Amino acid sequence: MSLGALLGFFLMVWQKLAHRSTWLSREAWLMTLVFFLAYWLPELFSAFDAINAKRAWREVLFDLRYLPFLWLIALSVSNEKGRQLIFSGLAIISLFWALDGMMQVLTGFSLGGAMTEDRLSGIFGSDNLKLGLVLAALSPFTLDWANKRGGVWAWCGVALLVGTVVLWAGARAGWVMFGLVILISGWQVLGRKRLLLFFFASTLVLLLSYFASPELRARFERTETALAGETGGVDHALSGRISIWKTALKITTDHPVNGVGVRNFRDVYKQYADKDDPFISADQQGAYHAHHWLLEVLSETGVIGLLCWMAGFFAMWRAWQWSPPKARQLAFVPMLACVVVAFPLNTHLAFYATFWGGCWLLLLALYAGCLGARDRFET
Repeated sequence: MSLGALLGFFLMVWQKLAHRSTWLSREAWLMTLVFFLAYWLPELFSAFDAINAKRAWREVLFDLRYLPFLWLIALSVSNEKGRQLIFSGLAIISLFWALDGMMQVLTGFSLGGAMTEDRLSGIFGSDNLKLGLVLAALSPFTLDWANKRGGVWAWCGVALLVGTVVLWAGARAGWVMFGLVILISGWQVLGRKRLLLFFFASTLVLLLSYFASPELRARFERTETALAGETGGVDHALSGRISIWKTALKITTDHPVNGVGVRNFRDVYKQYADKDDPFISADQQGAYHAHHWLLEVLSETGVIGLLCWMAGFFAMWRAWQWSPPKARQLAFVPMLACVVVAFPLNTHLAFYATFWGGCWLLLLALYAGCLGARDRFET
């Protein structure tokens, strides 16, 4: 990412000095700048009185690299050739990871090593259980690529493959994300009747997976406890997320203006957690982040940070409204990915951590680059 940021910066300087017309359109440049500021300004404002000022200011300085990174990504999809290369590349990489994950389902092994946890790890390895979340986030690109090259049957086959791996990966946030992608993309590609048939076929895969994996069955049973309606059951179903969310709200109440500082959630968690909080039992020091982007933004960057994020979402919506039909068509896939990643009725990874923050900004840059593409007015 840092290398990409440097490349983006030098490319920008070279393009400007050479007075080349292949640089970003004004609209794409403005969108990437707004998205960057919506993400970075909350960090800056939170750092002035952060609990752990050293960590907060380090994040502020390091994340300046995101602006040229956004420029580079947006520039890469500003024409048809670039979009085909980037979208196909993301789809093929995601499909390769899914095939590797399916190999782990069948054999217990993948290129990332043996499956030693209670769920699929795939290419990322057993100490980094992000496979389901990443595949779900990138699935709009994978499904779009399959549909354009093989039509409905290719879409269905890839959807079943990726869906099986996402299911076995065990991250229920990934299940929600992928379900939304299937619903929206399937409605467009299959139509209502064929989408219902696809859901029937998916149910068969779900039943086979349920009876084939005791670990997966346990996760379903844990999810079912939420239906009891009791707080304890819901907390158990969400793997203790309610405890984290309650603590995040306490932190927000105590630091409402600009939060405790970006990535400082872990530093104050134990101070605000209940005595019976499962994340401070034994040798645990507490949760690292709020596991929901809204609570993460509020607890770490306060109301100022939330206003910046809301301004960014508003800019995304207005840019979509003002764009010509061709531009909206070009930007639909990254737009769908952005929607499912930030879907509020879900749990989330830390948006201010390098990994998920980088994924989020990558999707935003693709959205901005496509919506402001130089060929967006062509028919």
